[in-house]
Parts: sequence; C-alpha cells; structure tokens
Amino acid sequence: KTLPLVASRLPHSLVATEDKRPAKCECTAGGEQGRIKKLEQLNMLLSASQLCYASGLAANVLAPAVCSGATFVRHLHAFGATNAAYNHRDAETRAPEDVNSFVREAMDILEIHPKLQHAILNPDRRLSVELRVQMDSGEVKTFTANRVQHNNSRGPFKGGIIYHPDATLDSTESLASLNTWKAAVVDVPFGGSKGGVVVDPTELSARELEKLTRKMVQGMKEVLGPWTDIPAPDIGTDERVMAWIFDEFSKHRGFSPAVVTGKPLHLHGSRGRDIATGHGVLFAAREFLKESLYTKIKDTSFAIQGFGKVGAVAAKFLHQAGGRIVAIADNKGATINEKGLDIPRLISHTLRGGSLMDYEGGGPLMTGPNFLTVPCDVLIPAAISGVINAKVAQRLQCKAIIEAANHPITMEGDMVLREKDILVCPDIYANGGGLVVSFFEWVQNLQNFQWDEEEVTRKLDRYMTDAFHQINKIAKVHKVPLRTAAFLLAVQRVADAEKHRGFD
Repeated sequence: KTLPLVASRLPHSLVATEDKRPAKCECTAGGEQGRIKKLEQLNMLLSASQLCYASGLAANVLAPAVCSGATFVRHLHAFGATNAAYNHRDAETRAPEDVNSFVREAMDILEIHPKLQHAILNPDRRLSVELRVQMDSGEVKTFTANRVQHNNSRGPFKGGIIYHPDATLDSTESLASLNTWKAAVVDVPFGGSKGGVVVDPTELSARELEKLTRKMVQGMKEVLGPWTDIPAPDIGTDERVMAWIFDEFSKHRGFSPAVVTGKPLHLHGSRGRDIATGHGVLFAAREFLKESLYTKIKDTSFAIQGFGKVGAVAAKFLHQAGGRIVAIADNKGATINEKGLDIPRLISHTLRGGSLMDYEGGGPLMTGPNFLTVPCDVLIPAAISGVINAKVAQRLQCKAIIEAANHPITMEGDMVLREKDILVCPDIYANGGGLVVSFFEWVQNLQNFQWDEEEVTRKLDRYMTDAFHQINKIAKVHKVPLRTAAFLLAVQRVADAEKHRGFD
C-alpha cells in the first residue's frame, strides 16, 4: 500500500521531472516501513526536477499526515541546504559582474565620460594584511584580513566587516561598490567599502575572536577612522565585535566612538539600529505599493524568504501595518497559512526553540527555490544572494518583489522579471535602512548626543520616503524599471561629486 508524497487537499500527486515525464513519488506507510524507499532514486529525482511539482502549492506543501514524514523531510532539507549553498556560492561569484552591469546600464543612459566611468567603477584601494594570533592552545595562526574602499567622493567610506571563510578580497569588492550606490540612493554622505577576515568565527573562542579583532584594527588603523572609513557589523560579526574595534582604535587615536557603527546601545550605539534594515523595508514597501501597485500594505499578501535580523523584523512591522504574511522560510524550513500567519506568535515560537516547520499556526513547507513560487502579491527575499535566477524567475507567482537581501536577483533573473512585468523594488534602496541608521549613529557619536527611538524612526521614514519618490520620478521620466532608476540616481550623484571635486 502506497501513498503519494503530497498534501491530500491538493489535486496533483505527480512530480514533473526535467524531461517533462511524470513520475510518482511513493513511500510505504506505517512503522519501520515508513522510511523512504530507494533514497538514491529519490535524490536523483529531486536533482532532476528541483522539486518542480505539477501545480502551484503542490510544489511546496508537505503534509505531515501523508507518510511517516520525518525521514523524508530530513533528506529533503539536506538536499535543499546543499543545493542552496551551491547556488549561493555561484551567485557570489557572479555578483561583481551583475552589479557592474547595472551600473554600466545607468552610465550609458547618462552618457558618462569614459574616463569618469573608469574612475567610478574601480575601487580606490584594496588592502590585505596578515594577522598573527596566538590561540588558546598556544599555537600561532595567521589569518588574512581584507578591506576594499570603493569611492569616497561623497564622504567617508562606509561598510561592514565579514568574518567568514569566503571573505576574500575579490568577494568583498562588489559589496563595497554596492555600498557606494546604496549611500548615494538614500542620500547619506558616505562612500562604499567592505571588509572581511578569512575565518570561521564559530571555531574560535571568545578570547581568540577578541584577539583577532584587535589585531585587525592594529593592522588597518591607518585606513580607518571617523572621517576616513567607518566599519559596521555584517556576516559573522556583531555589536560585541564593534565594541572591540571602538576600544582598540581609541587606544591608538583617542576616544573615537564614531569610528564604527552598530555598537551596543550602552556603548554609544543608536536606538533602532538593530532593527533598522527590516524597519526600512516597511517604509519601502509602503511607498512602493502606493506608487507602483496602487494599493496599501493592509490589502497585500507577502511571502518572506528569511527569518533573521531582516526578515523577522520586516514581517513584524508589515504584520503590525495590517499586511497578510502568508509564508515565511528560513534555512531549515518554512511555514504557510493562506489566511495569514500570526507573526508575534510565530516569533515567540522560534524564540522558544521551535522551528518554522513545526509551527502549529501554519502548514509545513520546504525551503529553497520552490518556496519562492508561493502565490502572493509581494515576494520579499531577505536571506542570501542569487536566489532568483532566470529559471526561478519564470516560475514566480507574485506581482512584485521587494529585495530585502543583497543581490537576491541575478542579472538574467532580472531580465526575465522585466519580460513578465513583475515589478522589483531594488536592494540598493529597499534594504538601505541599516545604512541610514548607521549614519544616524555616526552623527550622534560626533555630537556626543543620543536621540530617542521616536526621532530615529521619524528620520528613517523621511529618508526612505524621499529616496523612493526620487527613484520613482526618474523611472517615469526615463521610462525604465525602478532598479535602473535607482542606479541612475546613484551614479548621477557620485559622478556629480567626482566632477565638482575636480575630477580630470
């Protein structure tokens, strides 16, 4: 006796393989026999089909009652995580090329002089230093720290610090460039930079991590500073690491809280900084929906990929504004409720150690590319880059996308979305809230004065609102997508700054 591996309420029990031939996935029911038969064949099927089911939600929903599904879910999750990791690495490799393609498109429209194009596209400085750190075991290890400073025509360099095994010099360059355009779009007086240390921070003790951070500051103190280059938290780093940077830099240059943003609140941090990116997504969504889809948040359904610092905060604020969050995913699984998820209850569930897959207020969903095809009004990728390529873009069932993650749509995916008339609110604007409130923290540090959260929120709202209306105006004048309009605005501002400062 066999049962199809789909939810009983859905009409289809067939998986479409790559060659379009239907293949039925079956498992035996009950007890020991409830495990998957011939796992190798299932993995081969998954690899071929990418879980491309024959209809809508059937592509995503796994019914807990269908089979003794724990084993099935574990294997599907393992496959999905591995597949996502490969796609992410490929996207990171393509990111510099894609960002520069968007920049060149804007430059062609603006007819920027070739000499100025060269100056704007290429970074001002690429720096690598070797950090020798004595480990707790007594062994001395060497780590490589990198910093790319892209352009400072509009103000000091600004960008995060990544602690990750893949934080190489090349991988940080496109992110430094992206920060230049982000700062220009939201009109804060910064240029773009990005840094990283090639290390897995989970393998270091707290003492080793602090030693590594202080060594990095010692090696890079000549190119950092409140008026030179201002780091911030990023992948693998947090407010504790920022506090160490502030302390170590101050030993060499005197009291300098403005040398870094994202610090703890009690150590010259800013109120609202920890939720700034997700909060900015709310304001971006409000203006985008009003001006582009002619609707309101309360009349819109959302699916959010990512339930971390950005996705969870965005979900919370969108829910408070009346939005209907129908599906949410993280790297372990997803949950769906077509009537809308109870976000405060879901957040409490995850804080208690629960997963999205076992949340009682929704049905379990597989994460990965198929999650992105959930029917909704607005899809919000808020996790890793490169998740929407050309193949995924062809299958999307949303009306619009708000890019809360960095570079979630590849260049090829973007072209497909333009053909399908799926509107995109671009990342260089939509996730700029974190950069805006970093600017606020920097200003407060220079003034040695702290604003209340209401003032931070009010100013963030104004910056995000003003930026969108400028982008939207350019899009209408030039009859281009919002992404192109955002790059037009950013490139024009950077080019003007270069020319007015005496570029030859």
